[in-house]
Amino acid sequence: MDFSFSDEQQMLQESVQKFVHRHYAFDARRAILASAAGYSAEHWALFAELGWLTVPFSEADGGFGGLATDLMVLMEEFGKALVVEPFVAGVVLGGGLVSALGSPAQKEHLLPELMAGSLQLACALYEEQGRYNLASVATTAHVSGSHFLVNGTKVLVLNGPVADALLVSVRTAGSERDVEGISVVMIASNTPGIVRRDYTTVDGHRAAQIRFDNVQVPVSALLGQQGAALPALQQSVDRATLCVCAEAVGALDMLLHKTVEYSKTRQQFGAPIGSFQALQHRMADMFIECELARSIVMMAAMTLDADVPEAQKQRAVSAAKSRVGKAARKVGQEAVQLHGGIGMTDELDVSHYFKRVTAIDSMFGNADFHTARFARL
Repeated sequence: MDFSFSDEQQMLQESVQKFVHRHYAFDARRAILASAAGYSAEHWALFAELGWLTVPFSEADGGFGGLATDLMVLMEEFGKALVVEPFVAGVVLGGGLVSALGSPAQKEHLLPELMAGSLQLACALYEEQGRYNLASVATTAHVSGSHFLVNGTKVLVLNGPVADALLVSVRTAGSERDVEGISVVMIASNTPGIVRRDYTTVDGHRAAQIRFDNVQVPVSALLGQQGAALPALQQSVDRATLCVCAEAVGALDMLLHKTVEYSKTRQQFGAPIGSFQALQHRMADMFIECELARSIVMMAAMTLDADVPEAQKQRAVSAAKSRVGKAARKVGQEAVQLHGGIGMTDELDVSHYFKRVTAIDSMFGNADFHTARFARL
């Protein structure tokens, strides 16, 4: 089987590498995180200009092709540079829901704006009681004339602080954990009745907790068939999960590389610490974890692009997330320990890579959640 990248994928990879080299030095990234928005509007416009915002979408929707393997290439390079722009939250997840559930008119209106970089989306899908279960929805939407009245609270809304519109999973029928009766509505972020609490996550990214108090939403804001949104939600989240797994692979590679380089220069007992066999064994174990993570993410991407049953795709994604979570813990902890005390400081990029892979482990379900999910499927 040929695992080499296509010409288009190589061009995509090279374009990201050039961008990172020119615009994404470590100090520049820290300045972006410290800004009010938490990402660079100039970089986002460049993403659109370079066509990266079209990668998650099919040619029918005006995109690059929509292949998971293309996203894998892009996200691995993003992971190497710790790119903070909201590509996964706004484009992969938000745009994926619009593509999967939206009517032709909705897609014609929203997707070009999204791919042009002029629309920021956020998905409000998770609740306190849910623990990664997309079917655990207590937020309700009751029809009142020509409107829905939305009430409830969503947590960890990635890109929530800057989003122009929110894609909200709501319960229009059934009880709290029923798989039927879940719908998705699009709500402008400045709609009266929305109370938002913004915060910074452990890895420096921005998120929000959002409460909806009798928020009026036109019935026309419904995406897809009422009460039948869960399959599309799961598919979009699985694709986003693959993306953060590929991002983690890139970040893990950098943790390994930086640790090896540090071991060649750090002196102890009159010799580089990299010359000590015990530390060489630990770095060899880090390398094995990185390669295992890369191979299983590649397998998951190829499975998502294949014509196979949905359950098989879900198993592949869960296998990748479980393996990547274990690799993140092993490689991240070893990198910090082998760097010593400096590995914990904010001034060293290793600590930022460690925070990012730790956050990725918890996103869209941690390793334990996906191991259990894999066993169920």
